[in-house]
Amino acid sequence: MEQTITFKLEDFEGPLDLLLYLVSKNKMNIYDIEIVALIDQYVSMVNGLPVYQMESASEFIEMAARLVQMKSYFLLPKSEEAERMKEELTGMLVEYSACKEVAAQLRSMAEGVYTVVREPAEVELDTEYRLRHDVYLLEEAYNALQGRSRQKQPPRQEQFEPLTTAPFVSVTSRIIHVLRGLMTGRVRRLRQLFVKEGGRSQTVATFLAVLELVRAGRIAIADDESLTVRTGRKM
Repeated sequence: MEQTITFKLEDFEGPLDLLLYLVSKNKMNIYDIEIVALIDQYVSMVNGLPVYQMESASEFIEMAARLVQMKSYFLLPKSEEAERMKEELTGMLVEYSACKEVAAQLRSMAEGVYTVVREPAEVELDTEYRLRHDVYLLEEAYNALQGRSRQKQPPRQEQFEPLTTAPFVSVTSRIIHVLRGLMTGRVRRLRQLFVKEGGRSQTVATFLAVLELVRAGRIAIADDESLTVRTGRKM
């Protein structure tokens, strides 16, 4: 009677580790595995897991499903898919076996190394402040700290009034204004078009109007910022 093999999940790092154990236990050649016998033993061991371990054995169960699918291909005559899956599994086991050997070598090398770890040195912190500053710098620093400690107040309604009451100035109106100023001679230079009292909306509209007039070939701007009206438009 075939002996039933039992195992614990914690004894193996994963399904490949369990498969490699079965290959070694049955003294199989890793490059020429008796795949059907290996599958039968693996599936039998997974089926023998207690119910309470099933949730933590998802990787082992997934591999068992793949192996059962592989076995079904081996039952077919001259199945190319079966040979492909066997080569893939063999490659995985060879790589895993090599990794285990390297890990064992590194572990043995680490065991022969004498490691010394000293306790961290205690450093006494010097909290005395030795720099000297002018009095006005200390005053500014104090005022800055006072300002940070104060809770910021919400903005007053009066602060929004310039945004809501400022008149809207259209680009078209500024185009007319620029051309009229040049025709009458009141405007000769670019800077004369921008006045502080005009407000942000007027400044932006004037700037866009000048760009549009230059693009359309209606005016020209010299290097000294002088403006001239062109009689003909660019084609």
